[in-house]
Amino acid sequence: MRAYVRIKKPVSWSDSTNNLHNGWATPFMAIGWIWAWVAYFISKSTVLQVLEYARSLGVVVAVALYFYESGDRIKQKHYQAWEVINSAQGKGGNGGRIEALQELGADRVSLVGIDVSGAFLQGARLEKAHLARSRFTDADVRNGVFASSDMSDADLTSANFRECNCAHVSFRAAVLDHADFWGADLTGADLTGATLANTDLSGADLRDIEWRQIKSVKMANILGMKNAPPGFESWALRNGAVQIPSESR
Repeated sequence: MRAYVRIKKPVSWSDSTNNLHNGWATPFMAIGWIWAWVAYFISKSTVLQVLEYARSLGVVVAVALYFYESGDRIKQKHYQAWEVINSAQGKGGNGGRIEALQELGADRVSLVGIDVSGAFLQGARLEKAHLARSRFTDADVRNGVFASSDMSDADLTSANFRECNCAHVSFRAAVLDHADFWGADLTGADLTGATLANTDLSGADLRDIEWRQIKSVKMANILGMKNAPPGFESWALRNGAVQIPSESR
């Protein structure tokens, strides 16, 4: 928006009074004519032009500073998120950790080695997150989304992953003992070197999982599992897996 407007040059006094038929209106006409000329000269003032240029420059500087400081603002946001996570470590409940984790995950910040043991994180969305060597012991992350995340070497002992989206997650060498994956989507998950002793896989979708180098499935419940790869069920039962209703375990 411009700070000044060019005003058309007013007509002369004689031209402005040509059609004036009432003499009593002359003083009012004169006042209007004088102010028209005042406005005209002000509109031509270079001072206003300078003020407009200064205002435009101020906008440019403000925009430049905004982008220049954006890195610091992002760092501050990440620092605050880590403060929330670290201050709640070892405690139950949410404590703002869902939002903090999702914020860091969305910015592709590494969450390697993070400890959220015992946390209440139902519905957390951590797609493509870097969660290697993380600790989810006793955490409740039901209905969470971890699709395509790296959870290799993670400790998920007794964690609740019911109905989670764990499609294409890397669980290489992870500990899933006593974890609950009832109804979870494990499509394409890599379980190479993982331990699943007493893990509940009932109702889970196991389509295209990497399973041939699983370390242990002793007492893992595979009742009602879906889309298991050829040979998996017989192998699991031979190695101690069971098929019993979850409520009876």
